[in-house]
Amino acid sequence: MNDDDDERLDRAFLALADPVRRAMVARLSRGPATVNELAEPHSISKQAVSKHVQVLEQAGLVTRTRDAQRRPVHLDAGALERLTGWIDRYRLDAERNYRRLDGLLTSITNHEKGIGHDERT
Repeated sequence: MNDDDDERLDRAFLALADPVRRAMVARLSRGPATVNELAEPHSISKQAVSKHVQVLEQAGLVTRTRDAQRRPVHLDAGALERLTGWIDRYRLDAERNYRRLDGLLTSITNHEKGIGHDERT
């Protein structure tokens, strides 16, 4: 992973640290929405919602398009996939470590119980 990737990852996780932005990402996972639509469930101004959208844009998590008078916000599924890939890499490492630990504990327990040993010696 290079510095640009690290910076992009930092921006994405910082953007997702805010509960309003996470709610917006959740809403956008169902399809594009306007700023007005994103503002509906929140008791914040449309200007504040626009600023949240800008943070998500700068993090590369959403894009905006022009559709006549509307400027819908779209979730970038690829950006979320990259975040998931980064998380999964470390999750898989942790799972491997837990499986090794489970195997070691089972081996120790079996040894203590005398299971799996030839008792003729």
